[in-house]
Amino acid sequence: MEKDKTFHLRWNIFSIIILLAGAGWIWLSKAPPGGTTGGDIPAPRQGFRAPDFTLQTLDGQSISLSSLRGRPVLINLWASWCPPCKSEMPDFEKVYNDYKSQGFVILAINATNQDTLTNASEFVRQNQLTFPILIDSDGQVSQNYQLRSLPTSFFVGKNGVIRDVIVGGPMAEALLRIRVQNLLEEKR
Repeated sequence: MEKDKTFHLRWNIFSIIILLAGAGWIWLSKAPPGGTTGGDIPAPRQGFRAPDFTLQTLDGQSISLSSLRGRPVLINLWASWCPPCKSEMPDFEKVYNDYKSQGFVILAINATNQDTLTNASEFVRQNQLTFPILIDSDGQVSQNYQLRSLPTSFFVGKNGVIRDVIVGGPMAEALLRIRVQNLLEEKR
């Protein structure tokens, strides 16, 4: 009986030492203030900052995502041969025209490494698209955004954080409007 008490006492002391050592380790290894990104790292996922890029438009103008901070942005990766992409573009044009005066921007990034510049330009001309059409000729943005399916859309808040990701399509106009309105209502 005395051996049991001694064993339990030693076990309790040992357990307390281990707990104190663990707590000390946690306290000593904590990140210093400002030593983390606070979740503000770029990743092509909801809740993360949208990876920045700079691409050329069809008419040769350079546009950087970071230059649009403070404005809600829809990033849409598409190709002219993609039936759902073709189907949703007229709705994108309607919604863009309805909300661009409130600061809303669409960046339609043609996956030109899977398409041709000629076909993309012809598609834009035929559909009279007025929002910026960007050319991802080397596929770097498609790679950075981990493109797996066309179309893929990223709804980016005014603070540059991805709010929603829609893979596949076509996206219904009503769904598009709701997501754009939610972005516009954000304080920042």
